[in-house]
Amino acid sequence: MRRDHYLLDGQALGRRLHVWAYGHYGQPIVVFPSAAGFAHEWEAQGMVAALAPWIDGGRIKLYCPESNVAEAWTRRDTDPAWRIHRHTDYERFVLETLVPAVRADCRSEDLPLATAGCSFGGYYAANFALKYPETFRWALCMSGRYEMSHWTGGHASPDVYFNNPLAYVPGLAGEALARVRAHTFLTLVCGRGPWEEGCIEETEALAGLLEAKGIPHLCDLWGHDSAHQWEWWMRQARHHLGRRFGN
Repeated sequence: MRRDHYLLDGQALGRRLHVWAYGHYGQPIVVFPSAAGFAHEWEAQGMVAALAPWIDGGRIKLYCPESNVAEAWTRRDTDPAWRIHRHTDYERFVLETLVPAVRADCRSEDLPLATAGCSFGGYYAANFALKYPETFRWALCMSGRYEMSHWTGGHASPDVYFNNPLAYVPGLAGEALARVRAHTFLTLVCGRGPWEEGCIEETEALAGLLEAKGIPHLCDLWGHDSAHQWEWWMRQARHHLGRRFGN
């Protein structure tokens, strides 16, 4: 398997960010890490090996950036206004640096991308697809959290609102809603088993909002044995990538 490492300039974040890429050809998928935030997470946790048939077969190519999830969401001893600003800085990095780098590597200036993630990465995947549907045409969101006010300590601002899917999706209308309907598809996956508390309720809530708005999506709820663990995310990713890109 081809395996490449990049350091991309995150000017807005004040540092360079690691990106690992896996594969030689196929649909590019931007993979956001969980709360750990590490670029090499999917390889370290066995997900890359689990997806090897699609990667080696030229069906998909994974681009795995690190994130600043601790700065933006999970570290609660800092000012929430500063933290949401750091999230918007990361969003700029993804759109202005990472996406062009992926397209340059694929030798296509306007290539549609997909995105994926589990746990906090599921939130990132859904949020980018909903906000930038022309760029991210499909999102695989596993065990995500979509009510982000839990993480902002009561702080409210436009930036919080527009990065909180359970807040802004009900307000989608007109051209903004038409763009999402026309260009993207969200696959929401969650188990009903251990450690999925919060994730299952928010997955169902987001699926209900997408249904009400006519946004293309699939909600796939697994059984009570399906836990908030890598073993299950591997199974879910293999199932849905196989459905979309061929077994």
